[in-house]
Amino acid sequence: MRYSLISLLFLFGNYHLYAQKTTTKQDSLLVRQIFDEALVHGESYENLRSLCKDVGHRLSGSAGAEKAVVWGEKTLRKMGIDTVYLQEIDVPFWERGDREEAVLLTPEPRNLRIKTLGGSVASPGKIQAEVVEVNSLDEVTRLGTKIKGKIVFYNRPMDPRNISTFDSYGGCVDQRYWGAVQAAEQGAIAVIVRSMTLLEEGHHAHTGSMGYKEGVTKIPAVAVCTEDANALHNVLRTQSGMEMTLDINPRENPDVKSFNVIGEIKGSEFPERIITIGGHLDSWDVGEGAHDDGAGVVHSMEVLRILKAMNYKPKCTIRVVLFMNEENGNMGGKTYAKIMKQENQNIIAAVESDRGGFSPRGFSIRGTDDQVDFVAGFRSLLEPYGLHFYEKGFAGVDINPLAEDLNIVNPDILMMGLVPDSQRYFDFHHNDDDVFENVNKRELELGCASITAMVYLLDKYLNVNG
Repeated sequence: MRYSLISLLFLFGNYHLYAQKTTTKQDSLLVRQIFDEALVHGESYENLRSLCKDVGHRLSGSAGAEKAVVWGEKTLRKMGIDTVYLQEIDVPFWERGDREEAVLLTPEPRNLRIKTLGGSVASPGKIQAEVVEVNSLDEVTRLGTKIKGKIVFYNRPMDPRNISTFDSYGGCVDQRYWGAVQAAEQGAIAVIVRSMTLLEEGHHAHTGSMGYKEGVTKIPAVAVCTEDANALHNVLRTQSGMEMTLDINPRENPDVKSFNVIGEIKGSEFPERIITIGGHLDSWDVGEGAHDDGAGVVHSMEVLRILKAMNYKPKCTIRVVLFMNEENGNMGGKTYAKIMKQENQNIIAAVESDRGGFSPRGFSIRGTDDQVDFVAGFRSLLEPYGLHFYEKGFAGVDINPLAEDLNIVNPDILMMGLVPDSQRYFDFHHNDDDVFENVNKRELELGCASITAMVYLLDKYLNVNG
C-alpha cells in the first residue's frame, strides 16, 4: 500500500502547481490589509494624475512617449524598490498630421467628425467620391467592382445585447482593422468606419489601429463618431449617389528607439522565479490615455508600493513592466518575451491590466483547465471584495507573446488579465474623453488592491512544494 501511494504521487507530481491549497486566516487578514493600504494610503490616483497631466498622450515614437519613459523610471525609483531599469526596443513612429476633414456633400454640406485610424496613409490631397454603406467585410466582397472608385462606409455597430462590452468590440473591430484591405481589393479609394463604441450619440470619433496587406493598394482610413455615422446612414438610406470629400495627411516615420520600463522586488526564496505584472505606457494621441492604459500602469506600479509598505517579502521576484507600443505594434511585449526566452528566465505567471480603471470584477485566465481551477480556488477569499469572475479567456496583448508560438518562454506559465466592469470602457476607448477626470479614484484603488491580492496568492501558493 505504501508503494502504491508513492507511485501515485510520482505520477501526479506536477499537479501541485495548480491544485488549490486551502487558504488560511492569515491570508484573509493579509488581503484585508492590502485593500486597506490601497484605499487609505494609495498613491495610484495621484500617479495617474501626473501621468495624464504632466505627460499627456504618448503614442510610441513621440515626444510624449519619451517623456513617459522618464516619468515611469523616476516614479518607480521613488518607491525605493530593489531594481529599476530600461529595456531598449524599436518602435514604429506614426503621426496623425494636422488635417482631418470629411464633408458629406448634401444640399447643405455636413462636416463629419472623424479621426484618422492609426497607421493609415494620407489621402492624395482632397478626394471626392460616392459613399457606399456596408455592414461586413463579406458584403464588400459580394459588391465587388460596384465599389470601385468609391468610399466604403463600414457601419456595423457594437452589439448592445452582450453583457461584456469586450465581446461586442470583438464582434465588429474586424471592419476597423481589415476594412481598408477588403475595400481596396475591390477598387475602393478610401474607407470610413463607425466608431467602436456603444454610445449612439457619441460626439467623438474613436481612433485605433488598422492594417494593410502586402500587394494590396494602401488607401486612407478614418473613423467617424456614432452621431455622424447615424446621420450618414439616414442620408444614404433615402438618397442614392451621395458623395463626400476626405482630406487627411498622416505620416509614417522610420522606427525609433524606445524602452520598456521595469521595476522589481527580488524574491526572498526563489528569486529566479518571476511573476510579471504590467500595463502599457503608450497611448493613442488623443485624450490622455487615462483608462487606456494609464490605469493599468498605475495599477501595476502600486502593487510594488503596497507590498513594500506592508514590509511583505515575496518568495518569488515580483517584476513590473511598463510596456511601450501596445497600441500599434506591440513591440514592447514582443521584445520582452524574446529577451526572456534568450536569457532563459523563468516567468511562472503574468498578470496584465489593460481594461480600464473601473470597479474590478475578477480575472480572465489564459491557461489549462487546472490553471483556471487554481485561480478560481481563491474565489471565496476574494469574493467579499467584489471579485467573482474567474473564467478562461484572453489575458492581455502585452503578455500574450510570453505564451504564443508553442509557449516560447515557459510551457507552464499562468497568465491572466484583470477584468473590471466593462459597461463604460468603450465610452472613452481611443477618444478625446479618455482623460484623468473620467477615472474614479476609489474604483482605481480597488483595482490596485485586487491585483496585489492576486500577486500575493500566486507568490504564496503557485510554488507550494516547489
